[in-house]
Amino acid sequence: MEAVLTDAPAVDMRNITMAFGSFRANDNVCLTVSQKSIHAILGENGAGKSTLMNVLYGLLQPTSGSISIKGTTVTIDSPSRAIEYGIGMVHQHFMLVPPFTVTENIVLGREPMEKFGMVDAKKARKDVQALSDRYDLKVDPDAKIEDISVSMQQRVEILKVLYRGAEILILDEPTASLTPQEIDELGIIMKNLVNEGKTVIIITHKLVEIKNMADHCTIIRAGKTINTVKVADVSEQDLASMMVGRAVEFEVDKKSAVPGAEVLKVENLVVKNYQGHPAVNGLSLSVRAGEIVGIAGVDGNGQSELVEALTGLRKAASGKISVEGRDIFNKSPRMIFETGVSSIPEDRQKHGLVLELSVAENMVLQKIQEKEYSKRGFLRNKAIVSHALKLIEKFDVRPARSEVPTASLSGGNQQKVIIAREVTNNKDLLICVNPTRGLDVGAIEYVHRYIVAQRDAGKAVLLVSFELSEIMNLSDRIDVMFRGQIAGSVNGAEADQGKLGLMMAGGRA
Repeated sequence: MEAVLTDAPAVDMRNITMAFGSFRANDNVCLTVSQKSIHAILGENGAGKSTLMNVLYGLLQPTSGSISIKGTTVTIDSPSRAIEYGIGMVHQHFMLVPPFTVTENIVLGREPMEKFGMVDAKKARKDVQALSDRYDLKVDPDAKIEDISVSMQQRVEILKVLYRGAEILILDEPTASLTPQEIDELGIIMKNLVNEGKTVIIITHKLVEIKNMADHCTIIRAGKTINTVKVADVSEQDLASMMVGRAVEFEVDKKSAVPGAEVLKVENLVVKNYQGHPAVNGLSLSVRAGEIVGIAGVDGNGQSELVEALTGLRKAASGKISVEGRDIFNKSPRMIFETGVSSIPEDRQKHGLVLELSVAENMVLQKIQEKEYSKRGFLRNKAIVSHALKLIEKFDVRPARSEVPTASLSGGNQQKVIIAREVTNNKDLLICVNPTRGLDVGAIEYVHRYIVAQRDAGKAVLLVSFELSEIMNLSDRIDVMFRGQIAGSVNGAEADQGKLGLMMAGGRA
C-alpha cells in the first residue's frame, strides 16, 4: 500500500453496485468516512447496509465501483486483504469459539510462538490484557466465552480486530442484543477508540444511538444513497423520514384497553437457572384477554427463565401455570402451542427458526401437519408457498422470495418471518420477547400496531422487552421484575422512566 494522505478520508467508496442476478442490493452507493470519527450507516431492513460493509471487508466483490483507503485506491478481494489495509469487522452474530478462553479466541490464527513451534500462552495473555487496558474494555483474558455475557463477547470481538491491527472498525448492529446500560458503555468504548486514532463505522437503525454516538450518518434506502448528514444538524424524525421515505409515528395511537377474562395465570413459580439457582423465585402474575402486560427489568433478573418456562423450553421447579384454566405447567412446547399460546422467542436463530429451511417452510413450522399444508405425509408446496407470499407482502420481508434459505436473510428480516408467523397463529395468548429487536423504525411502527390489534381483537399479550420505550409505548399494565420476582406494578398510562428505573433497581416508586 502506498503512503497514505493524512487528510484523506479513511474510507471513500464510489458508485458501488452489488448485483445478485437482476437484484441490486447496492445501486451506485457512495460513502465517504472521515478519519478519527464515528460514522453511522442507517437504513431499513434489507436496504443494503450490511452488503455495502461486506464489500468493504472483502466478503463480497462488487459488480462495479471503487474503494479508496486513506487516499489510495485499493482492491479488497478477501477479509485477509481488508485486514492488511487496517479494516476489521465485528459481525452481528459473533464468530467466537464458546469453549475457548477470551485469549484463545483473540489470538486464534495469529498466536505468538516460542522458539520450538509452541504457542507462547503467557505472551498471548499479556498482549490481550494490555489491549484490554489500553481501550478500557475490562475483559478477563482467562474467562471462557460460554461463561461471559453478550456485551463481553462483543468486547472480545472488538479486541480480536484490534489485535490484528485494525485502524477502521466496522460494527454490524452492535447494540442489537445489549441492555441500555451496555449500550451506554459501548458508546464510551467507541469514543475511546476514536480518541486513540481509530475510525468506527456502525451499521444500525436505532436513531437514539446515532444521535448519542455518531458524528456523521449516511442513509441508504432500497440500495441507493439518500443523503449523508452531520448528526448534530438533524433530528431523529428527520433521520426516520429519510430512512423510510415517509413520516414515521414513534408512539402507537391506541385506545384504552377493555380487559376481559383471565387468560394467563402464573402462581408462585420457581424456575432455576443452569447453575441450579432460582432465577424466578415465587413469581405470580396474570394477563387478561384484551390487555398488554409488559415485563420491565434489567436483563438477568429472571425474564429469560420465566419465558422459557411459559413456552416449554425449560422445566420449572414448582408453581402453577394455566392458560384459560388449562394446566400447561412443564408441558411440551407443542402441547403449550396447541393449548393456545404463540410466542416470539428471545433468540430468533436458536428458538425461532430453522435457518437451513426456506422462508416458506419456516412460516408454517407449527402448522405443517394441518390438512391445508400436508396430506398423508406429503407437503402441499403450492399452499405453503401461497401462504408465505401473503405474509411476505404483508410484513415486507426482503427479499420478497419464499424459496430462499432463511439463513440468507438479514437479522431484521429473519425477525419479520417469526413475527409474521406468530401473530397470525390466532392463539389466545401471544408472548412477545424483544419483538422488534433488529427492526428499523418503519417496521417497528407496523409491528407495534399489529400487537395492539391483537389486543383489540381480544387476545392476551405478554410483552417482555429490554427497550423501556417499547414497554411504555405498548403496555396497559407494567410488571417490573427484580431478582426473579415482581417488584411492583404500574398502570401503563401512568408510567414514567424515573419511576420504572427506580423499581428496576430494586427501589420503591
